[in-house]
Amino acid sequence: MRLRFLGKNSTPGDSPTLYASDQNSYVVQGWKVYANDLLAQLDVPEGQTIIEVPPELFEHLTKDGHPSGKIKTFTAPIMLVTEQGTCILQGPEIHDPEALSQMRMPDYETCIEVPKSSIVALLEEHRGPDHVRPA
Repeated sequence: MRLRFLGKNSTPGDSPTLYASDQNSYVVQGWKVYANDLLAQLDVPEGQTIIEVPPELFEHLTKDGHPSGKIKTFTAPIMLVTEQGTCILQGPEIHDPEALSQMRMPDYETCIEVPKSSIVALLEEHRGPDHVRPA
């Protein structure tokens, strides 16, 4: 899997990163989640993992042609939003050697692959069912 770097939100010791892949997906690198209170709220299937990232990371989607990177709908792959405002995402953990060789990832981070359509859906305002106006 080939990756194209979109952006990073870094502070000393932290480095959530967003990539576009050649597989019509995004690879999201974030902090591993160990908090039992968060883990207890989720059903994480075999082969998937959860990560934590700041919502500002998605602002880098503008570098992939999106007019905005502002999250408007908090649905899967975002599973939870913490009290601190960070996003808990769930998806298949990346084990692809080619992809991993293109990344710099500290031990306390991992990455997941998410379909582009799932991430793009987060940028759209959720609207309820259309209502028909009376004649």
